[in-house]
Amino acid sequence: MHDTIKDHRSRPTESDISLTLHRVIDAPVAAVYAAWTDASILERWFVPSDAAVARVVADATVGGQFLIEMRGSDGTKFIVKGLYREVLAHRRLVHTWCWEGSDLESLVTVEFEPTAAGKTRLTLTHSRFPEDKSRDEHERGWNGCLAKLDDAVARHTAESI
Repeated sequence: MHDTIKDHRSRPTESDISLTLHRVIDAPVAAVYAAWTDASILERWFVPSDAAVARVVADATVGGQFLIEMRGSDGTKFIVKGLYREVLAHRRLVHTWCWEGSDLESLVTVEFEPTAAGKTRLTLTHSRFPEDKSRDEHERGWNGCLAKLDDAVARHTAESI
């Protein structure tokens, strides 16, 4: 039994377990990038299923804070937070990802690429998961969030006109 504990502690702190999702968003890069960096847009889509966003902090500068407070339909509060590690306007965002109450930190990378049709090819990579189960749960969550992204960008664009 002691060997198991010793082996567990000797595992590397950074895992190579990751997920990558691709989407084409029907909006120019500037609008999609704003959806990831403007708190008033993030609160519209950055939550899966029927949960709601209660608070957003998106200081999209290197070293700036990233925080999303979510409320489940039953009132349960979830907070995810991190720090921006890389910010290349309209091209790439990298921030850490840590659920409140956990000391496990993963990494989110979002890349924005314009297409010839005036749309944006979005690539989201979430890496450093401690186990496959965590990756799979986050993949479901990300898919739920990204399903709302097109609509949030479209609504924000329409309101800005």
